[in-house]
Amino acid sequence: MVKTASTMLPLGTHAPDFSLPNVDGKTLSLADLDGKRALVVIFMCNHCPFVIHIRDELVKFAKEYQAKGAAIVAISSNDVVEYPQDSIEKMAEDAREFGYTFPYLLDESQATAQAYKAACTPDFYVFDADQTLVYRGQFDDSRPQSGIPVTGKDLRIAVDRALAGDEPLFEQSPSLGCNIKWKAGNEPVYFTGQPAATS
Repeated sequence: MVKTASTMLPLGTHAPDFSLPNVDGKTLSLADLDGKRALVVIFMCNHCPFVIHIRDELVKFAKEYQAKGAAIVAISSNDVVEYPQDSIEKMAEDAREFGYTFPYLLDESQATAQAYKAACTPDFYVFDADQTLVYRGQFDDSRPQSGIPVTGKDLRIAVDRALAGDEPLFEQSPSLGCNIKWKAGNEPVYFTGQPAATS
C-alpha cells in the first residue's frame, strides 16, 4: 500500500466522458447521469483500507444525497489481474453485501481514471448541473487509526453547495488513500512523472 494524495484536477474542468460496465451487467455512460444538479464521481475499490474505513458512512451519504437529487457513481480502476479481489464479480458481491445504491463501474482499461487524473482510493469529484468540476478531494479528515469520526463533512458541504448552485468552496483538501493499482505501462505522467505507454 502506497499512501497517495489526490492530484486536485483543476476546478472548472468538464467531467470526462466514460462508458463502463456496471455490476448489474449494464453499461453506464456520463450522458446517463445528465440532468442532475450535482454529480459525484468516486474512484474506489473493494480492498483498500481507506475505502473500508469510510464505507458505512459513504453508503449513508449516497442514500441521503441521491434522495436530494444528486447522481452518484463509483468507479474501480485497479488492475484486476494483480488484484482479483477487485474484479467485477467481487465488486458485485460488495455492492450487495454493503447495500450500494449507486452504480459501481469497472474501468478495466484504466482510461477513465487517467482522464480524471485519479490517483488514490478513495478519490472524490463533484460536478455541478453543467457537469463542471466544483470539488475534488477528501470525504473528511478521518483516516484509518486517526481516531477522527467519519462524517463525510467535506463532501457533504461540497454537494450541498452544488445542489444549491453556490460557488465552489475556496479551500479544498486532497483525499488520501491507496494508490490506484496501475497495469504495467499504464502509470500516467501525473503519477510517475513519466507519460504512460501508448499502443
